[in-house]
Amino acid sequence: MPHRIVLGRPLHPAGQTLLEGRADVTLDVLNDPSVAAWHAALERADGAVLWLERVDAAALAVAPMLRAVSRIGVGYDTVDVPACTARGIPVMVVNGTNDLSVAEHAMMLLLAVARRTVDTDRGVKAGGWWPADGPRMVDLASHRALVVGYGRIGARVAAYMRAFHMRVAVFDPLFHPARIAADGHDPARNLHAALAEADVVSLHCPLSPATRHLMDAAAFAALKPGAILVNTARGGVVEEVALIAALRSGRLMGAGLDVLEREPPDPANPLLRLPNVVLSPHSAASTGEGLARMARQAARNVLDALDGVPDPAMMVNPELLAPR
Repeated sequence: MPHRIVLGRPLHPAGQTLLEGRADVTLDVLNDPSVAAWHAALERADGAVLWLERVDAAALAVAPMLRAVSRIGVGYDTVDVPACTARGIPVMVVNGTNDLSVAEHAMMLLLAVARRTVDTDRGVKAGGWWPADGPRMVDLASHRALVVGYGRIGARVAAYMRAFHMRVAVFDPLFHPARIAADGHDPARNLHAALAEADVVSLHCPLSPATRHLMDAAAFAALKPGAILVNTARGGVVEEVALIAALRSGRLMGAGLDVLEREPPDPANPLLRLPNVVLSPHSAASTGEGLARMARQAARNVLDALDGVPDPAMMVNPELLAPR
């Protein structure tokens, strides 16, 4: 039986070629569609490959034939997983394809803030030399890092930080402290207590009701003064009003952010003008190599699911495979 697959945007050729190579597949390729265009395409779709397009109750209501959802990424906060599960729709992610790229990007943001890379670059190019307020840079070695979330990305970042001779603590209630300690890190059992000792905080947890605004005003008040925050997870993990206040007050030395609560941001967002903030456009995973790995796996995922053999290691809802 032929499969109609809708793509939220064109895939890297490594994945597009896999889909185009199937004689029983028809592709409907969009490019950052409006909600109306996305819903219209889903009306006839058997499978969907999405970046940040939503598969929520409204989308499912207009997609009676949908049998597979594949994300180009590992987060799935844009997908109503319980609703998909109730419909018997596998929700697939690309585990193991983007952790290297995101972890390297997190370290880039950390170094850019610690060494004031962006604003000193601008100053030199504008004809200046030393900043008027002096260098105000910090080393990473010997400082205390807190990694929040110890999945594939968080584990890589923790290892990279140790390579910089940082002392690393890890907070993740889903991992046994003995596992974290076995990797050479200090298990943190209480977030606010760990924040009080952290010179650097790097966020790598998924966005969920439990983690939304995990970094709120109380968390920033608990944070060690002069710390650096890095967020390559999801914008909603950080309460931006509290973040802006911490940056303006000097509670934070600076922040490196790949994600924001609203993307693209409102032009009036103060984060766009604060000199101690380094921003990137939710692009941490988007190296050439990372895009190829993610596209290839996302394509395989949707094909496997439509063929009736989804990989449980890539499923957000593997309970669908349990005998009934």
